[in-house]
Amino acid sequence: MRVAILSDLLTEVLIPVASVVGIFFSLLQWYFVSKVKLSPERQTRGAHDHGKNGYSDRLIEEEEGINDHNVVVKCAEIQNAISEGATSFLLTEYKYVGIFMVVFAILIFLFLGSVEGFSTKSQPCTYSKDRTCKPALANAIFSTLSFLLGAVTSIVSGFLGMKIATYANARTTLEARKGVGKAFIAAFRSGAVMGFLLAANGLLVLYIAINIFKLYYGDDWEGLFEAITGYGLGGSSMALFGRVGGGIYTKAADVGADLVGKVERNIPEDDPRNPAVIADNVGDNVGDIAGMGSDLFGSYAESSCAALVVASISSFGTNHELTAMLYPLLISSMGIIVCLVTTLFATDFFEIKTVKEIEPALKRQLIISTALMTVGIAIVSFIALPSTFTIFNFGAQKAVKNWELFFCVAIGLWAGLVIGFVTEYYTSNAYSPVQDVADSCKTGAATNVIFGLALGYKSVIIPIFAIAVSIFVSFSFAAMYGIAVAALGMLSTIATGLAIDAYGPISDNAGGIAEMAGMSHSIRERTDALDAAGNTTAAIGKGFAIGSAALVSLALFGAFVSRAAISTVDVLTPKVFIGLIIGAMLPYWFSAMTMKSVGSAALKMVQEVRRQFNSIPGIMEGSAKPDYATCVKISTDASIKEMIPPGALVMLTPLVVGTFFGVETLSGVLAGSLVSGVQIAISASNTGGAWDNAKKYIEAGASDQARGLGPKGSDAHKAAVIGDTIGDPLKDTSGPSLNILIKLMAVESLVFAPFFATHGGLLFKIFWNGK
Repeated sequence: MRVAILSDLLTEVLIPVASVVGIFFSLLQWYFVSKVKLSPERQTRGAHDHGKNGYSDRLIEEEEGINDHNVVVKCAEIQNAISEGATSFLLTEYKYVGIFMVVFAILIFLFLGSVEGFSTKSQPCTYSKDRTCKPALANAIFSTLSFLLGAVTSIVSGFLGMKIATYANARTTLEARKGVGKAFIAAFRSGAVMGFLLAANGLLVLYIAINIFKLYYGDDWEGLFEAITGYGLGGSSMALFGRVGGGIYTKAADVGADLVGKVERNIPEDDPRNPAVIADNVGDNVGDIAGMGSDLFGSYAESSCAALVVASISSFGTNHELTAMLYPLLISSMGIIVCLVTTLFATDFFEIKTVKEIEPALKRQLIISTALMTVGIAIVSFIALPSTFTIFNFGAQKAVKNWELFFCVAIGLWAGLVIGFVTEYYTSNAYSPVQDVADSCKTGAATNVIFGLALGYKSVIIPIFAIAVSIFVSFSFAAMYGIAVAALGMLSTIATGLAIDAYGPISDNAGGIAEMAGMSHSIRERTDALDAAGNTTAAIGKGFAIGSAALVSLALFGAFVSRAAISTVDVLTPKVFIGLIIGAMLPYWFSAMTMKSVGSAALKMVQEVRRQFNSIPGIMEGSAKPDYATCVKISTDASIKEMIPPGALVMLTPLVVGTFFGVETLSGVLAGSLVSGVQIAISASNTGGAWDNAKKYIEAGASDQARGLGPKGSDAHKAAVIGDTIGDPLKDTSGPSLNILIKLMAVESLVFAPFFATHGGLLFKIFWNGK
C-alpha cells in the first residue's frame, strides 16, 4: 500500500497558506472597487487608471454625466441610507440571535455532559472498545465551544458580506455611466471580495479549531472530530435566522413597494416617490447577501464536519494519518486557488463590451471553475491519499482506492454544474420556459400563476436525478464518506459561486440607486441588464445550495445513524414510519409559517405605503419626500418577531423527537424532511425566479414577443408583476430557508446523538417498555 506523497508538515503549511492567499485576494479586489470614489472631485479627473476591464483609458461606451456633481452626492446619500438601514437591522437581529446562541450553548453542554453523569473519567471509545477516549464531559465542553465558534463565524460572514455589498452598490451605479463593462467589473469584484473572504475564513477558523482541540485530545481523534461537529451546527443555526429574518424583511418591503407603487400607482420600480423604496433596497442586502453568506458558510462547515467525523473512525483516523484525515480541508484549499484563477477570467482576461456578453461571462465562471477544479481534485487525491485505505461503513470497514474517492468528489462537483445549468434554463428569460410564462400573462394573472407553478414542479426532475446519481455512485465507491466529499465537491468552488451570487443583489441595488438619483434612462438600462443576469445567477446559486444541502444532510444522517448505534433504518417499523411521515410534513409547516410571515408583514407595509400616498400631499408630484424610516421600521419589527417561530420549529424538533421518541423515530423524521424538503425548495426557488424574469422580459421588450406584451403598465405587465409578487416569498424566503432546515436538523441530531442514544425515547420506555 503506497502512503500519501504529501507530508503531514507540508499539509499543515498548505491549508493556512491557501486561506491567507484567499483573504489577500479578497482585499485586493476590495482595493480595486475602492478606487471608484463617492466624491465629485475624483470624477472630474477622467479615467487615468490602467489595466483592462474598467481600468483602461479607452471607455467601452460614451461617458455620461461624468462631471455631474449632484448625481455623485445623491448616490452617496442613498448608499449611506441603505447601509445604515442594513446595519441597524442586522445588529438588532444579532441581539436576539445572541440570546438564542447562549441558551442553546448551555443546552448542548447540559445534554452532552449528562450522557455519563458529568463524569471526568476516561471511557471506552464508541467505535473501538479496546481503546480509551476522553470523558463525555470533555465532548460537552468542546462541542459547546465549537458551536459558539461556528455561530460567530457565520454571523461575521453575513455581516461582512452586507458591508461589502453596501459599499459597492453606489460605486457600481457610478461606473455604469462609463459603460456596462465597467459596472459589471465593479459588481463582480465586490462579489469576489465576499466569496473569497467567506471561503478563506471558514477554512482557516476550522483548521485553527482542529489544531487547538488537538492539544487536549491528543490521539483521541474520534472524540476530537465528534466535538468539531458543533462548528457546523453553529454555522447553520445562525444561517437559519439570517435567511428567515432577512427573507421576511426583504420580501415584506418588496411586495409592499410593488403592489402599491407599480400596480396601483403605476410608477417605476425603485422610484424615489415610493415610501418603501429604501426598505426594499436594504432588504436585498440583509436577505440575499447576509442570509445567503451565512447559508453557504453553514453548508461548507457541515460538509467538512460530516467528512471529518466519518474519516476519524476510518483507517485515516485509527492510523492517525493526518494528511489523509485533512483531505476535505485540502480540497477546500485547492478550491480557493482554482477560484482565484477563475476570477481573473472575468476581471482581467476577457472584456465585457455589450449587454449580451454579461450572462455568458458569468456562466463561463461556472464552467472554468468546474473544469479546473476537476484537475485540482485529481492532484489532491493522488498526493494526499494512500493508494488503498478503509472507510467506515455502518459497523464494517470498506476497502477504497484513492481514484474512487476522486470520482466521489468529482461527481458532486459536476452534479452541481448540471443543477446550475438546469436552474438557469428554467429561470432565465433567454429560454422558452420563462418566455412561455411571460406569454401566459396575456390572459391575466391566473394563467401566469398556473404556468409558473407548473414550471417550478417540472424543474425538479433533472436536479433530483443528478443528486440521485451522485448519491448512488459516491456511496458505491466510498460509503457515507463518499457522499460527504461529494457534497464538499459541489461546494469546492464556493468562492466563485458566492461571487456570482452576491453580484446579483449588488447590481439590483445599483439600479435602484440610479433610479432614485434621477440618472438617465440609458444608465438604468445598463443596471437592469446587470440585474437580469444577476437574477438568473442568484437562482443558480440557490440550486447549488439546495443540491449540496441534500448531500450534506444525507452524509450527516449516515453519521448520526452510526453514532446512535442504529443497525438498520427499517421503514416498516411503526417507530420509523411515523417519523418518516411527520418529517415529510415539516417542510410544508415551515413554508406555511415563513410565507404567512411575509404576507402579514407585507400587509402592514401596503397599508403604510397607501397611507403615505393618500395623506402626504406632493409625493406623486415629487415636491414632498416620503417617510422612508417608518417603512424600514415596519420591515425590521416584523422580521425580528416573525423569524422566531420557524426557527424554534427547526431547532426544537430533533430535541423533542430524540428525547421523547428515540433515535429510530428521529431517523425517520430526518429522512422524511430531506426527501420532501429538497423537492419543495427547488420548485419554490425556480417558480419565483421564473416569475421575476418573466416580468423583466416584458419590461425589457428585447424581442417582438416581449414588445407585444408590453410596455410597462400594460395588462400583461400587471399580471406579470402579480406573479412576481407571489414568487417573492417563494424564491427569497421559503425556498432558500428549506435547505437550511434539512441540513440543520441532521447536524443537530448528530451533535446530540450521544444523549439520544443513552437517554432518548422516554415515552416508549415508560409506556411501551422500549418496544
